Amino acid sequence: MKIKGIVVGPLQVNCFIAYDEDSLDAIVVDPGDEPEKISSFLKDRNLQVSSIVCTHAHFDHIGAVRRLKEKTGAQVILHKGDYEMYMQADKQGIAWGFQIEQPPEPDIYVLEGNEVAVGRFRLKVLHTPGHSPGGICLFGEGVIFTGDTIFADSVGRTDLPGGSMAQLKESFDRIISLPPRTKIFPGHGPLTTVEDEKENRLWLFP
Repeated sequence: MKIKGIVVGPLQVNCFIAYDEDSLDAIVVDPGDEPEKISSFLKDRNLQVSSIVCTHAHFDHIGAVRRLKEKTGAQVILHKGDYEMYMQADKQGIAWGFQIEQPPEPDIYVLEGNEVAVGRFRLKVLHTPGHSPGGICLFGEGVIFTGDTIFADSVGRTDLPGGSMAQLKESFDRIISLPPRTKIFPGHGPLTTVEDEKENRLWLFP
């Protein structure tokens, strides 16, 4: 499985494209903005997008969902815990001084333990609330896409509606219990590993 990271939007969101080089099947994780930039890479590689995965429903991670779905016909995947937030994405953006297109209704609601296919590869859904009620991660093939649950040397904020520090601690501990060499692909900032973030556990959650 190949992974391409594209930084999009004024809040510098990491949009990830995971794809199977043989089948050319792809998923797009957190298309927060700049649909043209995302579509350009897909076109250059002749990739066919089967799923658009929203790790959570904050506006900066879903701003390009509508345009990308219109271009690709891909199914939009979300955890139902973030549905209300998702359906008010345009209002979220306005509150923060940004204008985004309201995404369409999700096509599939995932739960803990479901799988998302990327050609012959499978990524397992982990429900990881804390930053938002319906936050999810995708784990498999030695990598995990964490959205805003965990970053390099940091974690997502919990002072937004639906945030919970207690839940975030539990979600963080689940992630650092994964194999140490698992590569973490976060929603913002540089990549990291489970091993490195495990070392940060004490100062993050004293």
